[in-house]
Amino acid sequence: PDPVAGHNHPPLSLVDAMEGLRAAAKPDIPPLLAGWLDGLDATGRRGLLKLVTGGPRVGVSTRLAKQAIADFGGVSVDAVEEVWHRLRPPYLPLFDWLTRGGPRPESAPIAFRPTMLAHPLDEANLADMNPADWRAEWKWDGVRVQLVADGTHRRLYTRTGEDITGGFPEIAGAMTFDAVLDGELLIVHRDAHGRASPRPFADLRQRLNRKTATARAQHDFPAHVRLYDLLVETGEDLRALSFDRRRARLEAWIDRHQGCPFDASPLLPVAAWDELVALRAGARDTGIEGVMLKRADAPYVAGRPAELWLKWKRAALTLDCVLMYAQRGHGERSSYHSDFTFGCWRNGPDGAPELVPVGKAQSSDTDTELPRLDQWVRDHTLNRVGPVRAVEAGLVFEIAFDGAQRSTRHKSGVALRFPRIHRIRWDKPAAEADRLETLERMIAG
Repeated sequence: PDPVAGHNHPPLSLVDAMEGLRAAAKPDIPPLLAGWLDGLDATGRRGLLKLVTGGPRVGVSTRLAKQAIADFGGVSVDAVEEVWHRLRPPYLPLFDWLTRGGPRPESAPIAFRPTMLAHPLDEANLADMNPADWRAEWKWDGVRVQLVADGTHRRLYTRTGEDITGGFPEIAGAMTFDAVLDGELLIVHRDAHGRASPRPFADLRQRLNRKTATARAQHDFPAHVRLYDLLVETGEDLRALSFDRRRARLEAWIDRHQGCPFDASPLLPVAAWDELVALRAGARDTGIEGVMLKRADAPYVAGRPAELWLKWKRAALTLDCVLMYAQRGHGERSSYHSDFTFGCWRNGPDGAPELVPVGKAQSSDTDTELPRLDQWVRDHTLNRVGPVRAVEAGLVFEIAFDGAQRSTRHKSGVALRFPRIHRIRWDKPAAEADRLETLERMIAG
């Protein structure tokens, strides 16, 4: 941004802002910002404040940004993907490599491979698909991970390249191989024969986002990786092979590594689509998210290539909840209240019905619906605490969600998994919304 006329400040660059904020002690940040704001015009001030508050809200996907950078530097997007996860803003080593002939960023001893993802299945297309061309397996309810080892170094990455090795030492300790494997991190129960069955995702939450794991955590919440794919074996890159050939290599690899906290995600025998429909219908009873369909001839391709992998998640659960709190959105929605907390009814200590929160979600309604919803919030506000408005118990949301679990974070003792607003029930009285007991029965089920 250009400095304001009359000020003798040099232009503030993005790199200077990022490095200045990173290096400044907390007490030094206010005067640092004051000086920068004093030397910027209105556009520059707005950009700086959005940067500092963590809300740039640039409407571009990460994959598209990587593709643009790759095109700019004349390299493949896969080459950018493999180093991206080790870089931090302002990405100077990346641009030195692409524009100035600098070395390719390679700070980690072993490299993460960009993950292959799936498109949602359009059920209407099943009739035009030949079951013989596809392989089916369960979509497990855990965290997608990549195991990377070369016999000396060992890393456990999330699908975005975040290194979580330290939080799962029992997995890292078993990675005495030279391979790259793709799988699902789960918390499991082992039977008398050592067979692993997945426990609820809530148990995995007890181990996530921790740099280390205590012996108690490893004992109470034992980690396991259910493997999907073998990407590299003893230096041989297998990603260009068909899924069937990689699967055969994976099964042979598993046979040579018995006794480790890994197993192969079983393939589902599907000769006709109605068989798969029946299998998927019972997925919820076993705590499985749904099914995956993978073309038998598909290579392993970074990103989300069309028509190679498809995910068919189990049908969502729904619940009628009452709006309790509202907050303004971000970016283009910053003028509207579009972030909501909602709850269910239960009997309070005096026996009278009370609302207790069970989840949060953002409105996915169109801009034509948002003004009406925003106006309702403003007209029915009871109290304001900072940016949050507490509202009257008068508006019902039909909430779709993938599951429910016990939680100490909510007063209700229950939390929804992946809640989203399915529709606004303008027609339904709040008193007729669901009770907490209904949700608790879903957990029991």
